[in-house]
Amino acid sequence: MTIGMTSRYARSQELFAAAQQLLPGGVNSPVRAFRSVGGTPIFVQRGAGPHFWDADGNRYIDYVLSWGPLILGHAHPAVVEALAQQVTQGTSYGAPTELENQLAELVIEMVPGIEMVRMVNSGTEATMSALRLARAFTERPKIIKFSGCYHGHADMLLVQAGSGVATLGLPDSPGVPSGATAHTLVAEYNDLEAVRALFKDHGPEIAAVIVEPVAGNMGLVLPEAGFLQGLRDITREAGSLLIFDEVMTGFRVAPGGAQSVWNIDPDLTCLGKVIGGGLPVGAYGGKRAIMEKVAPAGPMYQAGTLSGNPLAMVAGLVTLQQIRRAGAFEQIANHTAALADGLRTAAEAAGIPLQVGHLGSMFGAYFLKEAGQRITDYRSARQYADPQQYARFFWLMAARGVYLAPSQFEAGFVSLAHGEAEIVETVTAAREALAELA
Repeated sequence: MTIGMTSRYARSQELFAAAQQLLPGGVNSPVRAFRSVGGTPIFVQRGAGPHFWDADGNRYIDYVLSWGPLILGHAHPAVVEALAQQVTQGTSYGAPTELENQLAELVIEMVPGIEMVRMVNSGTEATMSALRLARAFTERPKIIKFSGCYHGHADMLLVQAGSGVATLGLPDSPGVPSGATAHTLVAEYNDLEAVRALFKDHGPEIAAVIVEPVAGNMGLVLPEAGFLQGLRDITREAGSLLIFDEVMTGFRVAPGGAQSVWNIDPDLTCLGKVIGGGLPVGAYGGKRAIMEKVAPAGPMYQAGTLSGNPLAMVAGLVTLQQIRRAGAFEQIANHTAALADGLRTAAEAAGIPLQVGHLGSMFGAYFLKEAGQRITDYRSARQYADPQQYARFFWLMAARGVYLAPSQFEAGFVSLAHGEAEIVETVTAAREALAELA
């Protein structure tokens, strides 16, 4: 891919050359390396509202938004002001603060399935802690995850994980001993019969099923009708827990998360991204009887020096307060729908098969190898998606000032800062780029 190796990105090329001598692969998280789209990673200088500017001074409409957290856009004034005030009072205490209470109260109020919550520092920490808790509560060893669903990089979860693993073409990861995944069972997303088969063979040993209610790490895949309710019915009957990994979908597909969209009552919920307002944070919560197993209330140990630090708490608190304002989330959702419709119409006009999906403030677009194909799970994503076509589209859009995820196996995001003007500009750019691809 040479399209990204132009003078437009000269400074990014210099910075990436230096970074490769300092950081593994030149980055601190794999998908940032642009392996899926080729060329040089775009180095960001600053962000404001729906835009960021790269190291070469190019401006982009940003649809990655730090992979989801920035639902208000970059450097939202209310978040910046709250952080500035808090910094003068200290950045971390390692002791309880009122801010932790306030954010916990808001999370419990907004997310239907959460009665008690524990703050942690990342989505990975949230999922690994929730699964440990599920095993402690049920006194069972096995878990079920779904192929292509990514729940962080804990050893037991790096089995057919989507996202960056799919982007890099790695089936799993070296360094994960076989014993670490011995109790991890895998089914295809949207396949209830596969789940039933696993419960038939291992039911008394299965502690929990963990699922992204809307898959966002194999591209964007919505659950088929009845899939989530089916998981709830199966786990309840078997005495297992249902864990919704809403690190990505929490406050993104709806203010109450995916569980509020489909009216599903999970036993445990994992959160992250949005609740940190752009700072590192995660959380897991659920039914009081289960959460009271967590130390020091109960015997299941989990701790973190920076958990609930005041910067992350105040940023998350302000962010959730903003999206709860009357009409705020509806505005984001409407702009997301307009973007998805515009992409779909542009692809049809160009005669290019494109599967576009959206929900709330999330969207995704698969370039398909042939018309009529449909992606519903990780298997079909690998079979039907055309990553080479997406790579060309990525750079054509970047040249027009639109920044999309540097992998077809990632979801896109819209923020409150994205207005009608940004959506129109994006759709216009897509129409031109797709016409060039046709």
